[in-house]
Amino acid sequence: MVTLEVLDDDVFEEDEHFYIRISNLRRKDGKAIAEMDVVDNDGKISKQPSIQLGTPHMATIMILDDDHGGIFGFEDTEAEIVESVGNYELKVQRISGARGKVAVAFNTEDGTAKSGTHFEAVEGELLFENEETEKIIELPIMDEESYEKSLIMYVNLGEPRQIAEGKEGEGVDYSALDAKDPETLTEEEKVALLGRPCLGTNGRIQIRIRESKEFKNSVDKMMKKANASMMVGSSSWLEQFTEAFVVQADEDEEEEEEGEEGEEKMPSCGDYIMHFLTLPWKLIFALIPPTAIYDGYPTFVISIGFIGLCTAVIGDVAGHLGCFIFLKDSVNAIAFVALGTSVPDTFASKTAAIEDETADASVGNVTGSNAVNVFLGIGIAWSMAAIYWESKGETFNVKVGSLGFSVTVFCIEAFLAIAILMARRSPAVGGELGGPKAIKTISAGAFVFFWVFYVLISALEAYKVINPGF
Repeated sequence: MVTLEVLDDDVFEEDEHFYIRISNLRRKDGKAIAEMDVVDNDGKISKQPSIQLGTPHMATIMILDDDHGGIFGFEDTEAEIVESVGNYELKVQRISGARGKVAVAFNTEDGTAKSGTHFEAVEGELLFENEETEKIIELPIMDEESYEKSLIMYVNLGEPRQIAEGKEGEGVDYSALDAKDPETLTEEEKVALLGRPCLGTNGRIQIRIRESKEFKNSVDKMMKKANASMMVGSSSWLEQFTEAFVVQADEDEEEEEEGEEGEEKMPSCGDYIMHFLTLPWKLIFALIPPTAIYDGYPTFVISIGFIGLCTAVIGDVAGHLGCFIFLKDSVNAIAFVALGTSVPDTFASKTAAIEDETADASVGNVTGSNAVNVFLGIGIAWSMAAIYWESKGETFNVKVGSLGFSVTVFCIEAFLAIAILMARRSPAVGGELGGPKAIKTISAGAFVFFWVFYVLISALEAYKVINPGF
């Protein structure tokens, strides 16, 4: 290995080169190099040294000058940002050399984006120290929460200005060379002037300010839900029966990948199965008058009647099932009747949880719907029965049965459920609904266990397997 020392200076000059050649091959001990027989292409044998110089035995060494003051500019001529970025960091780079201390002026310029409305106007000077190659311009962008925004602003760089401090290693003082008569400059000084800092081709950048994707997606989702809400109504029975036969894909509320946005989602195998299982109910409920008739009032009244009819059918079928399998009425009520009447409430709570920003609507729907079931479903029926038997001069009595034990178990589990909801408000989870997947799974598992345990323990008490004593 040959070690060469290159002397560095701080004066800009043209690239230079020199050569290094190896020759005069010999042994270190001074003895002659042994010879060996070599057969050429014609078959002749000749004596040649056993050690010879290979090719190439000469190298060209280029010395690239690194004393240029630098070429200043942006990385590109265009950039695109979102309005929610806050302070946008715009990089100014210094290439082809970084010798000396240099100041570069900059300023913003209005386009379709106006200073004071869409961004804050800034101007100033970037100070590059010796050997410093990058600086950042901070541009304050104002977030207007605009939809489909596309505005343009510009940032300009001024001519770089060298700041000569006379320090060693910071290059030539170009102001001293500029003060001389150009006719008296030596060739070296003329070459040195070529190394002064200058502005590159990307001295002006166009910045396009776009709307925030998060805000646009939120607006799109709101518009989609609003359109869906407006399209819930129907104008004719024909439209209702037509929609009843259409297989609809299950809407996934989570955003699709950006490249897949706008693609129509096709029904899955599960969607087809659910369609054929629910087709009779769809056709029955298609008999409800369309919302276009009398501002939807008949739709509202008759829908409540259909829901009551549906609940009666579920209760009657559950009663027949309990009778067929010899299931007690109390167990049948909490296992099948309550399950059948609460499933619509469950789906309503799921819809509320998806569409509402808080858990209030979904949690409130569960408690409210159960309150309606108790107050109206039992209260009105018992009140009517009590009034009827009172008019007959008799007393309407309802045996307590295992109600005390069931209510006690229910209250305990309700307290535990509320405690879980309160615990989920910790910062690690963030709220009553959602959160990390592991916590969501554990919470859902706990609530399902409460229901299974309630049904099981009530059934054991009804069949006298356990005797709580009250």
